[in-house]
Amino acid sequence: MRKFVALIMLLSAVLTGCTQSPKNGAAPPQNVDPNHQVQVNQTAPQKKEITDPAGVAQRLEQIAGSVPNVESANCVVFGNTAVVGINVPQGMDRAKVGTVKLSVAEALKHDPYGVDALVTADMDLAERLRRVRDHVMNGRPINGFAEEMAAIIGRIVPQVPRDVVPPQTNPNR
Repeated sequence: MRKFVALIMLLSAVLTGCTQSPKNGAAPPQNVDPNHQVQVNQTAPQKKEITDPAGVAQRLEQIAGSVPNVESANCVVFGNTAVVGINVPQGMDRAKVGTVKLSVAEALKHDPYGVDALVTADMDLAERLRRVRDHVMNGRPINGFAEEMAAIIGRIVPQVPRDVVPPQTNPNR
């Protein structure tokens, strides 16, 4: 008999726990439409469309160049993306370079075009960005970009010894 009473009490506790009311004492909604959808407005600012790439590049270069310890800056804009390369004093500590790079990113964050810009302090990449920028200014944007991308990829791709084919010797020579 005790087991039966204990089982009944346990079952009633479990069933009572499954019928919880909403928190904070609120009454449950009576007429809920299962197809009702909530509309939420976008709160983050939309990325501005870049219509004048040269103007945007010049503006971002000026902003980046105004940050202390930035000797010069070069910016390349393609599509709706900007890449900013900064030059810092030679021999600067890596931690300090990271701080300067972060400062440039914070300065660009306040510009509507710079909010999504990519910032690099790598000397080689900054130089290559300068070359691409010069090609763009000289009216050769695609050709200059292709040349620099080929040079960058050529640096990244390793030379694997097993892929090297020795020159064939011609016995007739």
